[in-house]
Amino acid sequence: MVKDRPSSPLWHRALEQYRLELQGAENYQAIPNVGSLEELISSFAQIQATTPGSYSGINSLNRLAPKLKFVDDFSAVLALCFGANATLTAAVWGSIRLILAHASSAADTQRDVLDMIEELSLSLPRFRIYEKTLPPNPLLQQALVDAYSEIICFYARIIRFLRNNPHLALRKNEWQTCRDDLAITVKRIKRISSTIESEADMARMRKDEGRYKEVLELLSDMKMGDSGSDKRIQYNNIPFISNTKFSGREDVLDRVHNALDIDSPSSTLKSIALFGMGGVGKTQIALQYAYQNLQHFEVVLWVAADNPIAIGQSFRAIANELGLLKTDDDQKDAVAAVWKIKNWLITTKTTCLVIFDNADDLAALKTAWPESITGSVLLTTRNFAVATTLAAQYMQVDTFSDNDGSELLLKAIGQDHTTASDAEHAISISRAFGGLPLALTQVGGFIAQRKLSLHSFLPLYERNSAKINARKAPGSDYEHTLSTVWDFAFKDLSETATCLLNLLSFFDPDGISEDILLRGSSGLGDGLSFLTDEMDLGDAAEELLQVALVNRVRESSDFTIHRLIQSTARKRLDELYGRKYFDSVVHMLCWGFPDHSNVDIGHQISAWGRCEKCIPHVRRLVELAKRHPKGVAYVTNDQPKYAELLIRCSWYLYEREMYIIAREMVEQAIDIIKDTKSLGYASAIDLCGLIDLDLSQAARALEPFTRALEIRKVELGSEDPFIAYSLNNIALAYTEMGELELAYAAHQEAIDLRLKANSDRIGNSYSNMSSLLLRLGRPDEAEEMLARCPSLKGFTDETFINTGNPRFSGDMVLLSRIRRAQGRKVEALRLAPKALAFRRKLLGNRLKTCDSQYDVASMLLDEDHSSSAIQLLEEIVSISETFVEGEGQRARALYKLSEIHSHMGLQKESDTCRDKAYALLANLKPELKDEPFEEATFSKLCLWMLW
Repeated sequence: MVKDRPSSPLWHRALEQYRLELQGAENYQAIPNVGSLEELISSFAQIQATTPGSYSGINSLNRLAPKLKFVDDFSAVLALCFGANATLTAAVWGSIRLILAHASSAADTQRDVLDMIEELSLSLPRFRIYEKTLPPNPLLQQALVDAYSEIICFYARIIRFLRNNPHLALRKNEWQTCRDDLAITVKRIKRISSTIESEADMARMRKDEGRYKEVLELLSDMKMGDSGSDKRIQYNNIPFISNTKFSGREDVLDRVHNALDIDSPSSTLKSIALFGMGGVGKTQIALQYAYQNLQHFEVVLWVAADNPIAIGQSFRAIANELGLLKTDDDQKDAVAAVWKIKNWLITTKTTCLVIFDNADDLAALKTAWPESITGSVLLTTRNFAVATTLAAQYMQVDTFSDNDGSELLLKAIGQDHTTASDAEHAISISRAFGGLPLALTQVGGFIAQRKLSLHSFLPLYERNSAKINARKAPGSDYEHTLSTVWDFAFKDLSETATCLLNLLSFFDPDGISEDILLRGSSGLGDGLSFLTDEMDLGDAAEELLQVALVNRVRESSDFTIHRLIQSTARKRLDELYGRKYFDSVVHMLCWGFPDHSNVDIGHQISAWGRCEKCIPHVRRLVELAKRHPKGVAYVTNDQPKYAELLIRCSWYLYEREMYIIAREMVEQAIDIIKDTKSLGYASAIDLCGLIDLDLSQAARALEPFTRALEIRKVELGSEDPFIAYSLNNIALAYTEMGELELAYAAHQEAIDLRLKANSDRIGNSYSNMSSLLLRLGRPDEAEEMLARCPSLKGFTDETFINTGNPRFSGDMVLLSRIRRAQGRKVEALRLAPKALAFRRKLLGNRLKTCDSQYDVASMLLDEDHSSSAIQLLEEIVSISETFVEGEGQRARALYKLSEIHSHMGLQKESDTCRDKAYALLANLKPELKDEPFEEATFSKLCLWMLW
């Protein structure tokens, strides 16, 4: 073999591609200097020596020798035509040796590798005669380089795979990727081999041209006739006119341009798939790209790829226009048309773009997929398997943002001048339709046709959504409306996937946690048991993902679903099934919230994480129930369970100090509950009392507390430790009302009950009694009582901090107040800021945070740190303006600021704060408007002790 002839730049390009596939200089340097088949075979013994003795099949390494002869023959042709230096040959033989060395650690892997190398070798062209005078020509040269590149780059990918997967179990799991790669590589080499063998045969015949003259002429004529390789044409069959109202999508178009760039060299077919739900605008993007690049592609072939019939019809029409159908039989034969176009694409020199639109049938698409290694393919699909199987790249097309959606809507309306009001309403409409381009285009046409104002559309749509959804946009080429766009995806779903879709249609569309589905579905039954098995759930979800009916956030594994898909899915359900799925979601969401109805469990901070996952979905159910024209009774068959969910959710909202929302939700539950003597009802009214209490309505809270106590005594008996919980609540109300003796008696009764029951909630009673003793002016007794709390053993600052429970942040506040009352100001001032930091971190800027901040400001004033106190008080004013419940805290802070400014001689600032404080006082408690301007008056707007 000739080894010293200088190789052409083509070979250097092939080797550079080989290095890139190896991905790392260390891999390239590790290729041994094995320059021939003989050297490779002689190295088999060394590989065998490192192989486990239990694998008897290792001797079959030698079976490769005759198969590798095909590779050797191919290398001989390369040497004859172009020369082949040691670097070129080592890329083949050295790679094989390194692959076998890596694979020798596992019998199964080695057997697979041997099979792969054998299959690859057998795919090479068969040269029966090797003649030194075989003249090269450009086609033969390019085909040889392409085949060589395919071989060594495949070897490089196998080496990289084996290096990256050293663990046998992981390697076995991922091995299918290598098999798929081999199948594609073999297919390409076979196609290239046919060109090589054809050119080689013609080259031999040209040596004796007189003998083969007629044959050569015939072959040349056939080649010219079939390929049209010397004839360049301009043609496109784009079925739609350019969309003058196309909007946005610059990022997607840039990605497509980069993937299909005609000026970028590539040894493989350039292709990209646009994947996404129906109506998201994939076809419009393909259309826009085609028109933007007509000057770059001489031929643009648009193939309607919905099904095999549509593909055949498209190919037959294209083949006819290109003049590839010569006979009447050809005109009728779609299969022949497909074959002729694919063959034409292989051989033509024309720059081509093929667009497969709506390619949702993978089997049909495979028959039409170009086998050319040149040209560009763009496909649009709703099927994830299609998007990821044939195309080299894929991109998911998402809905528009609010701003991009509003821009598309305004273009669809054709509005030249946009007011600020129009822009605002356009964003609202975009948000209502979830930024779905089909919806925005459709409603934009409807608005324009009827000359509606933007502000009037959404109310009209709410009343007539079904009729509007069934309309096509005027002049639209798109066959679907909002009523039909997802029918294709719905109809082929399995029973479990359909069930999952129906369930998801009742959740909030964003952030549907898999935990809710898996863990919340326990005990559901009735065809929904698949939800409890992560593999079965995954299979159902995969179906929905494959057809873009749902999406999944990779980082969190949460599902998302477009609100219009939800609406369509719900409308397909009759009333009976609608209630079934509503109730199933209620059941699942109950998993997220602790049950306060039957047991005294206190604050449940440990459950806040899963509560947070469920909150948006509870609110979604509430919204659906409210919107039903016939009321709650028509959305659920299990009203008590729905009420229970609302109560559980309200307890969480109460713990997070979202009092107004919690009250609204628990009052809905109370309206639903029919049994007003049940523990669930007691829990609901108890919660209403606690909300009133925290909002400084102690007298109002006393009535539901008392009623809840009566119900619990009847249901549980007067000795149940849960009775102590009610007694504590009543005592807290008495404390805030100033009925301190009554409060003391109730607290003591609660302590006696909990001690008798050996309840782990005894610390709660001790803390409450300690607060009352401080209110009675007995700080030392208060400290002794607080120290009895089992959870506060050791009684250090860290004791409070390490509990991690918001209830104990109240104990920190209490202890700091006890220290202040004892005159131990330094210790008080050390504790109070820690309590504030704890509450701010845990609860954010809410009511209890403002309360603690007021304590710290007051203590700083005791130490004459007026400037720092002003800063904290002004922050309370600012924070409290962000939530409705903060008015009492704001009024008290303004009172204190007024006093400080007055002492500092800043009368104007003092008067301003005073006026604001009095205005808030008159609004919150009109009965106090004539009270003196002093701290005691404004303290009545805030709880003595916020736990």
